[in-house]
Amino acid sequence: MARITNHIRRLRFDHDEMTQEELAQRAGCTRQTIIALEQGKYVPSIELAFKIARAFGVPLEEVFQYQG
Repeated sequence: MARITNHIRRLRFDHDEMTQEELAQRAGCTRQTIIALEQGKYVPSIELAFKIARAFGVPLEEVFQYQG
């Protein structure tokens, strides 16, 4: 089964311990969405994925990985 994994939690801590709320505001989503993403319970739209990567200033592939 294909899965999309992410490194959001690690990236938040690598970026001065950014809070879930701060990331949500930067990405234009809710804190609940960030929580679900970190827990692997939600796969973001491609637009949200790019917004999250932009919030960290890193390439999309550094945040999300596709496990086929």
